[in-house]
Amino acid sequence: MPIAQLHILEGRTDEQKEVLIREVSNAIARALDAPLPSIRVIISEMPKAHFGIGGEPASKVRR
Repeated sequence: MPIAQLHILEGRTDEQKEVLIREVSNAIARALDAPLPSIRVIISEMPKAHFGIGGEPASKVRR
């Protein structure tokens, strides 16, 4: 059972996350010749203040 764990910054809509899950699942199914029902995708959202870019919190770098 393939499992993909994705870490993304907060702020995406539920619809965007649904598309992400679908697209990642389809890519894994094609790449590994795995049955789609066996694929799991876990999305972990993190606050922008908990992720650094170039020494600064993403909350300050990305608006």
